[in-house]
Amino acid sequence: MKQVLIRLTNLGLRGTTLVSKFLLIFMLARFLEPAELGLYGLLTVSISYGLYFLGFDFYIFTTREILKAEPSGRGQLLKSQVALSLILYAVFLPLTIVLFGLELLPWWLLPWFMALLVLEHITQELNRLLVALQRQLVASWVLFFRAGAWCLAVVGVMFLNESSQELTTVLIGWSAGSSIGMLIGAAVLWRIPMGGWRKAVDWAWLKKGLKIALPMLIATLALRGIYTVDRYWFEALAGLDVLGAYVLFIGMCTALLGFMDAGVFTFQYPAMISAHANNNAGEFRKKFRQLAWQTVVLTGLFSACAWFAIMPLLQWLDKPLYLEKIELFGWLLLATGLFVVGMIPHYGLYARGNDKPLIISHVAGLLVFLASTASFATVFTELAVPFGLISAFVFIMAWKTLQFYRLTPANWR
Repeated sequence: MKQVLIRLTNLGLRGTTLVSKFLLIFMLARFLEPAELGLYGLLTVSISYGLYFLGFDFYIFTTREILKAEPSGRGQLLKSQVALSLILYAVFLPLTIVLFGLELLPWWLLPWFMALLVLEHITQELNRLLVALQRQLVASWVLFFRAGAWCLAVVGVMFLNESSQELTTVLIGWSAGSSIGMLIGAAVLWRIPMGGWRKAVDWAWLKKGLKIALPMLIATLALRGIYTVDRYWFEALAGLDVLGAYVLFIGMCTALLGFMDAGVFTFQYPAMISAHANNNAGEFRKKFRQLAWQTVVLTGLFSACAWFAIMPLLQWLDKPLYLEKIELFGWLLLATGLFVVGMIPHYGLYARGNDKPLIISHVAGLLVFLASTASFATVFTELAVPFGLISAFVFIMAWKTLQFYRLTPANWR
C-alpha cells in the first residue's frame, strides 16, 4: 500500500508540474505584452541550452557508475563530478556574455541569466542523482519546486496584483522555486551515507566518462539546437512582438511532448530495454507496438483537441496579435506531431543500443533545419521557421525509421 501511495504521489507531482508549466505560459500571454513574452521565450531556451554546456550530459555516465559503486566509494565519484562542473563553469559561464554582447538578450537580464543558469544546473543534477539513488519521490518534489510550484505562485501573484504583471516577477519566482528545490535536494543528499569524499579527484574516471558522454552530447546539442535557434531566427525575421505569439504557440504544442514523455515513453521504453537485454524478441515486439499505437493515437487526439480549443482560448486572452498569427499554431502543431511520432523509431533504436544512427540523425536534422529555413526565409518570412522545423523533423523521422528497419531483425519488429 505504501509503495502504491508513493507511486501515485510521484505521478501526481510530475503531472502537476507539467500542467503548471503549461498554465504559466498561457497566463503570461494574458498578463504580459507580446514582446515581454517573446523575451521570456528567448531567455528560457538560452538557459535550457546552456545547461548542456555546464553538464556535458555527464549524468549518462555517472548514473550507471553510482549504481555500480559501493556506498563507501560514491563520495569520490560525486566529488570528481563537482570538479568537472567547476571547470565547465569557469570555461562556459564567461562565454555566455556573448549573447548580451551581440544584443541577442538585453544587458539587464545578465544577472538573472547567470543566477538561473547555475541554479537550474545544480537542481537538475541533484534531481538526476536522487533518481539514481532510488529517491524518486524526493526527486519529484525537487522537480515540482524547480518547475511547477513557482509557476502557480507567479500566476496567483499576477492575478491578484496588477502591478506585478511584469517579467521581473517571473524571474523572482523562478529563482525562488529553483533555490527551494536545490535546498531540498541537497538536504536529502547530505543525509544519504556515502564515503570517499576525502579521496582525490579521479581524473582518469572523468576522462573515461567524457568519452562516453560526448557523442550523446553532440546529438543532444544538435537536436536542442533546433529548438533554440528557431526562437532567435524567428525574432530576426518577424520581430519581438510576433515572437511572443510564436513562444505561446510552441509552448502549447510542446506540452504534447511532456505529456507523451510522462504518460507513454517513460513506461514503455524501459520494458523494451529489458526485453532486449533478455533477448526476448516477442516481448520487445509487443512493447514496441504498444509504444507505436499509443503514440500515434494520443498525438492525433491531442492535436485535434488543441486545434478546436485554440480559437476560444485566444479570444479569452484578448490580445489581437495572437489571433492574427493563429496560422503559426497549425504549422507548429504539425511540426511537433512529426517530432513526437519520430520518437517511435528513436526508442526502438535506443532500446537496442543503436546510438550511432540517432547521433547522425540529430546532427543531420540540424543541418536540414538551417538549410531549409534559410531557403524558405526568402519567400515566406514568418513561416520560414515553422517550415524549417517540419522539414527537419520529417527528415529525422524518415532516417530513424529507415535505420530501425535496417538494423532490427524482422522478428523483433
